[in-house]
Amino acid sequence: MKKILQGNEAIARGAWEAGVTVGCAYPGTPSSEIMSELARYPEIYTEWSTNEKVSLEVAFGASLAGGRALVAMKHVGLNVAADPLMTMAYTGVKGGLVVVVADDPGQHSSQNEQDSRHWTRFGKLPMLEPADSQECRDFTRVAFDMSERFDTPVLIRSETRVSHSDSPVETGERIESTLPKGLSRADAPKQVMVPAYARLRRVEIDRRLEKLEAYAEEEFPGNVTEFGDLSVGIIASGVSYLYAKELFPGYSFLKLGMVWPLPRKRIADFCRKVKKVIVVEELDPFLETEIRAMGIKVRHGKDLIPSIGELTPAILEGALAKAVTGKKSRAPRPRALAGDLPGRPPNLCAGCSHRPLFYALKKLGVFVFGDIGCYTLSVAPPLAAMHVSTCMGASVGGAYGAGKVLGREGLGKVCAVLGDSTFLHGGIAPLMDAVYNRGYSTTIILDNRITAMTGQQDHPGTGRTIRGEEAPMVDYAEIARAVGVRHVRHVDPYNIGETLAVLGEELERDDASVIITRNSPCILLRRARPRERFPHPHYRVQQESCRGCRACLNVACPAISWRPEPGTTAEGVKRKGTADINFEQCVGCGVCGQVCAFESIVPKES
Repeated sequence: MKKILQGNEAIARGAWEAGVTVGCAYPGTPSSEIMSELARYPEIYTEWSTNEKVSLEVAFGASLAGGRALVAMKHVGLNVAADPLMTMAYTGVKGGLVVVVADDPGQHSSQNEQDSRHWTRFGKLPMLEPADSQECRDFTRVAFDMSERFDTPVLIRSETRVSHSDSPVETGERIESTLPKGLSRADAPKQVMVPAYARLRRVEIDRRLEKLEAYAEEEFPGNVTEFGDLSVGIIASGVSYLYAKELFPGYSFLKLGMVWPLPRKRIADFCRKVKKVIVVEELDPFLETEIRAMGIKVRHGKDLIPSIGELTPAILEGALAKAVTGKKSRAPRPRALAGDLPGRPPNLCAGCSHRPLFYALKKLGVFVFGDIGCYTLSVAPPLAAMHVSTCMGASVGGAYGAGKVLGREGLGKVCAVLGDSTFLHGGIAPLMDAVYNRGYSTTIILDNRITAMTGQQDHPGTGRTIRGEEAPMVDYAEIARAVGVRHVRHVDPYNIGETLAVLGEELERDDASVIITRNSPCILLRRARPRERFPHPHYRVQQESCRGCRACLNVACPAISWRPEPGTTAEGVKRKGTADINFEQCVGCGVCGQVCAFESIVPKES
């Protein structure tokens, strides 16, 4: 049966067809939809794990018990999962274990732009790289067979365009695994990596790589040679192959669907038959470096093709047209003039509970160690209230570490801010460290009851599983007290006066404290529920009394705009313009009314 599937949907479909029994992930764009889609298949147990390391460890346990397991994460998530992954290369697997990692060239929604292909060389693990949705489905099925055949975890690398593009897919039926279920005590020398056993397994890794290279040469169907005009031979993989093939269809191509280990003989044979070798790849010169190391002359690669940012057909054509065809590209370049489009920076949703919290932090002049989530958008003006953001959970350790240099007096007003899901992912351990080592930083947990930024996924603090079933709900206050925090406070971020008071008190303490926001679930969740939280559906600006002070604009609500119409108030005060509220966007949170010193923002009667 043929279907139009997104790349992530096709990966989930391929896993289902391959007989997967367990799927684990921590959501991260552009990988999030994989587990959401896998959860639609009743035959598969799926979960949102606490973090990527945990998800891989759960899947590994499932593999050792004889089940096929899939793990999905974005590129920075693989950093978190790297510790167990590096040793799983030694232990091998029982049931097929596939790790899907989705890179984000161009950093559409990520704090860095890394090339996950390097993990395969580092970890001595095989990696497949699909180019479209059909290959996402096909390669996922093949990966499970490879995993069991070669006794290894297998990596599949996707990236933003492959994960989020739709194309036709020929689907198949589910094939149940025939592996016996159960754990073997006799496998301890293979599974317990004490040095004596690990040294023996290290030798097996090199033997496995030799077998995998032979498989890449002779059997893997995704490595394809296409001879055309022999004056140019293009070596590419993934979506880069599709771009190059579309632009230069008449030339010769070597498409690599398996990017590690490389089919070196096939590459050498291809390069001998073409006059000029060009390597096309996104991000780092991974393939180019390996091919050059084989002693093959590569005419062009990263000398012409950018290594920063996402490739597009237009970029690739501009870089290679003359090198391939001998003529400069004359293709028209669509572009927008600077004045054609209004600037639209990313912004927190109207009514988001993060906004008043960061407004209060800025008003107090607090230096904020931030974290990864929607609230990272508070770095942008006019809030401009976040000053450091590194990775999941790093805010807590960062604020504590700064105190060790600056001391209590020098630290002044410094805090860590992170979301509920991020706290569970990576914030508990650094909080414990800060308390144990007598730190005095304040940690603020933004409890909006969801993993919001990646698409409203549940986590252990929401009280629901991936399938919407009821589950125990984490108590953040009890966790904080359990690791030794003596001062735990709750605050309603929509009450700015209360928020300012609590922040002011806790930031002056001589030991670690925790503040947890309450009554502040994600506004996108609340829109589907009765509006019990806010008594007034909308607010409006009384134009006759607005003095145009712009204070309300400082909360950065997208429902508030500026009308540059000079005039005077009813009291005769001159003004350069007035604020205005879009009722279609306003959710009635009332934050703007609290910051208006002239009481010009009032509830709108329904």
